[in-house]
Amino acid sequence: MHWATPQERRSLGQARRKQVGRQQHSELKPKARQASALELVTRSMRGRVPALIQLKYKLMAASPFGYFRGAVPVMAADLSVLPSTGIAAQLCGDAHVRNLGAFAAPDGRLTFDINDFDETIRGPFEWDLKRMAASLVLAGRESGHKDASARQAVEKFVASYAAQMRAFTRMPLLEVAHFQVHRISEVAPVHDALLKAERATPLHTLEKLTEFASVKHGATRRFIESPPTLTRVTGRPATAVLAALGPYREKLEPQRQHLLSLYRPVDVAFKVVGTGSVATHDYVVLHFGNGSRDPLFLQVKEEPPSAYAPYLRNANSVGNQGQRVVEGQRRMQTQSDLLLGWTRFGGRDYLVRQLSDHKASIDNEDLHGKGILLYAHTSGEILAKGHARSGDPCVLAAYIGSGTKLDKAIEKFAIAYADQMTLDYERFKDSIRNGRIKASRHPF
Repeated sequence: MHWATPQERRSLGQARRKQVGRQQHSELKPKARQASALELVTRSMRGRVPALIQLKYKLMAASPFGYFRGAVPVMAADLSVLPSTGIAAQLCGDAHVRNLGAFAAPDGRLTFDINDFDETIRGPFEWDLKRMAASLVLAGRESGHKDASARQAVEKFVASYAAQMRAFTRMPLLEVAHFQVHRISEVAPVHDALLKAERATPLHTLEKLTEFASVKHGATRRFIESPPTLTRVTGRPATAVLAALGPYREKLEPQRQHLLSLYRPVDVAFKVVGTGSVATHDYVVLHFGNGSRDPLFLQVKEEPPSAYAPYLRNANSVGNQGQRVVEGQRRMQTQSDLLLGWTRFGGRDYLVRQLSDHKASIDNEDLHGKGILLYAHTSGEILAKGHARSGDPCVLAAYIGSGTKLDKAIEKFAIAYADQMTLDYERFKDSIRNGRIKASRHPF
């Protein structure tokens, strides 16, 4: 096997500019869609919980950004018809401003990173950049920004990504693998998310999601019934969920198997989460360790195939979609959930992770004023780190170059795509108004 030198890898990145010029990343081809946006969204509902699809549509109908969050299959189709660099990295797949957040690292310290990987897959690196850039425009508009400041945020994001990727080419590879973005606590939106995460303890979740209940041998905690967003699961369905934790536990490292063995499961619930994941099968299991002040919540979350899989070669080679998510997350994150794993039951694949253990994301108000620029800069660094860990910084940096061609092109794409998403959103709303699709009227 030939070992490519750093210079050879840089030459490869530069050569890809002839295949796809950096200016070409401004292109958008909505007329090249093989199906309408509405059809793509409704297709993605196949296999989901029918009673909850209307709730997902209600969340998507809240705003253009809400629609964007639930319409990953639409953007996957749109990106697939555009010129591709062929420079691969592990994609988050659903890179947007709300999918970065704070959480507790295995050593207990709070960190800030990409924290949602349902759509993760290996693919062209620019797909993540374009989705994050479009999200900055849509979220920026929702938080009161004009397009001029949204454009500036996108340029800041891509420039930050590029600068960090160039820095990685000068670093030892082991340092790249260990790299964490510094100064995050000094960035106001991130600082606010870290404060929220600090308060989001397992005990806080216990108070929020459970209540005392009398049982045969005294009193214990049970999940609060709050349908449809939180519903207790009992009998055979609960037994199936708990049984699936056995194969999951066997895949953990021995020391983590031991830790989990000290916790006892006491209750199971069906929980609605996110926007993109609404109407998938999602369970949460309450455990207790050293008494009633030591709760552990495990989320058992269904993982359908990535929305990008139909457009990428060898995308379906993974045996379990939960495994796909776990492996993608570990490739992109410097530190991952201590109890991250996967399982399968009832003919469906599941991710298993801790629920709400010091987890928090930003809110729209965090993007007010200069917050969007600060956040865009940090987002660029974080996404570059994920791509450098899973791709080749020399190839990526050489393709990007030292100028601003890519920045300008993706800025144009982001505005155009935000406009297209807004148009799709209006058509989606029209379909609700004329009864073609139904969205829940329940005040969730």
